Amino acid sequence: MQIQVNGEPFDAGECVNLAELVNRLGLAGKRIAIELNMEIVPRSEHDKTELKAGDRVEVVHAIGGG
Repeated sequence: MQIQVNGEPFDAGECVNLAELVNRLGLAGKRIAIELNMEIVPRSEHDKTELKAGDRVEVVHAIGGG
């Protein structure tokens, strides 16, 4: 299944939800925010949010500072 991740084509393969995509990208446990088709998806909804061909995913990393 083809989707876009951060504006680049990405073969999501067997990933059926956002939680699986996060694992595949090696981002599990990281401080990130995910936008799916221009809507923020809360972390608590990642395992319930199914991916479809053509979806646009944006992953933003939280960076601390002071």
